[in-house]
Amino acid sequence: MKDENKCVCCAKSTLRTEKEKEKLIHRLNRIEGQIRGIRGMIERDAYCTDILVQSAASSAALNAFNKELIASHIRGCVARDIRAGKDEVIDELVITLQKLMK
Repeated sequence: MKDENKCVCCAKSTLRTEKEKEKLIHRLNRIEGQIRGIRGMIERDAYCTDILVQSAASSAALNAFNKELIASHIRGCVARDIRAGKDEVIDELVITLQKLMK
């Protein structure tokens, strides 16, 4: 049976409280709504500038999601692994941050 918390590309997973999951999912739902709104604007031939403003707002919302998730990751997963002597988590964090900053 597949563990729903497991990443499909690796054996690592993160257990989150229901409150944490709800908060992240709520943010994603809002972002999804913003993206659907942009699609609707394109379908209605909205003015380019108006679409761009909404697109920027969606990008900012996704960045806020990423900031919240990375902070949680550092406080939880990274701190736990460092305490357990798994210093390789630092290299993993650096790679992740580099990907986020592209």
